[in-house]
This record gives sequence, C-alpha cells and structure tokens, in this order.
Amino acid sequence: MEILIEITAEKDFFQTENLTREAFWNVYRPGCAEHLILHNLRKTKSYISELDLVAVSGGKIIGHIISTKARVVGEAGIEHEVLCVGPLSVLPELQKKGIGAKLMKSSIAIARRLGYSGMILFGNPDYYHRFGFRNAKEFGITTKDGQNFEPFMAIELNANALVHVQGRFFEDDAFEFDPETLTAFEKLFPYKEKLVTDTQFK
Repeated sequence: MEILIEITAEKDFFQTENLTREAFWNVYRPGCAEHLILHNLRKTKSYISELDLVAVSGGKIIGHIISTKARVVGEAGIEHEVLCVGPLSVLPELQKKGIGAKLMKSSIAIARRLGYSGMILFGNPDYYHRFGFRNAKEFGITTKDGQNFEPFMAIELNANALVHVQGRFFEDDAFEFDPETLTAFEKLFPYKEKLVTDTQFK
C-alpha cells in the first residue's frame, strides 16, 4: 500500500474529524470527544497548519495527526513553547499496518524542521516509545496538576533541546469541552451507538 503524507486541506477538515470519530468511538469512553477536540483546535492560536497531516492511499484519506502549540511553565513563571501531539487517528479497518507510525514520524520530522524543542503527549507507552518518547518525568516536566505517569511522555527534537524546559505542561484549552457542546456537535455526524467496552476499565 503506497501511503502519502500531506498537509490537510481545509476542504477535508470535516472528513478528518469523522475519521477521528471512527477511530476513537467507544475506545476510552462511550462514544468519544476526540473529533470535537480536533475541530476546536483548528480554531485556536495554537493551530499549526504544517502539523495538521493526513495519510492518503489511492486518493483516500486513511489517517490523520495534529500537533499544536503548548507550553511548559517553570517555577519562576518562565514559559517554554513545546508541541502537544494528538489526536492521532487511523481508520479502524486499517490499523496496525504502519499508517500511524508513518504519520508520527512525518510529524516529528516537520516539527524538528520548524525549530520546536520537543513534543509531549498522553498515550500508550508501548506504542510511542518506538519513536523516542520517554516518561516526561525524565525531563523534569509534569502535568499541569504536577503529576507524572507512564502515558505522559515527551521527546526532544534535538539533542538536549529540553534540558532547560522544566515545569508544568499546559495544552490548549480546546482539550476541555462541555457535554452540551459535544452533544450538539454529534448531530453533524451519522448516528453511532455508544457502548461501554472492557477497554474503558483497563
């Protein structure tokens, strides 16, 4: 399968939001909210068009990734700009075929070329370690609540790029949403049944 990585065209925004919905539906909660988060991120000052990427095969969009501006705030209030990765989505029927990996590698390469110091995400350590992500604790970076755990990871985009970037991590407010907004947004998409799965309790 030949896979091309391209910058997402504005005409494909809704399609990638639907793809994101398909990828996350009933995985972590009944239904999902990642498609709304993606939609909202594109309307913020954190949005970077060069890091809004699609995977295309045979003229069809089969995967998507976005990285947006975020910040790490130190004890003295000094802010350092970093990137927040996600959501990363691949059509369910095409997962585990290397599409997500190609999107992630392309995103890292572009972010490095754009001069960013590091990328931070919440995700599966077994998956993201292969790209060089490590527990953010190793860099002296915590969540905004001062916590550290294995799924909270960071990667330096150049040697020692995060050596002076320490403190609490703050992603864009677009990652927060209210249930009413999500319910209204859902009406734009085809009906899907919300289920509670075993994954949500692991």
